[in-house]
Amino acid sequence: MSTHVPEGITNPPIDDLLSKVDSKYRLVLFAAKRARQINAYYSQLGEGLLENVGPLVETTVQEKPLTIALREISADVLECNEIDPEAEAAARAEAEADPDFGVDPFAPDDLA
Repeated sequence: MSTHVPEGITNPPIDDLLSKVDSKYRLVLFAAKRARQINAYYSQLGEGLLENVGPLVETTVQEKPLTIALREISADVLECNEIDPEAEAAARAEAEADPDFGVDPFAPDDLA
């Protein structure tokens, strides 16, 4: 008889994870976003596109992206920083004021 119990969400413990962020809602959003990035990374491996960063902790073959994300948060290899909406809006406005904003650098030049 096997005594192996799947760890799932019990490891890392939720209390340890909650000490890394300021609320359980932020933990859910943070872990879900990172899990989507990990999932996209695995999807892109076959295509040779490496736009996302792969897992930052050791993984097993059947480990789910959300479990990997929670273990990354627990291991302190990721941190959740709050973004100042006013500073972000100012940076976006500055970028949009640049005359080259939105110009495709790979678009062919009109020679006509």
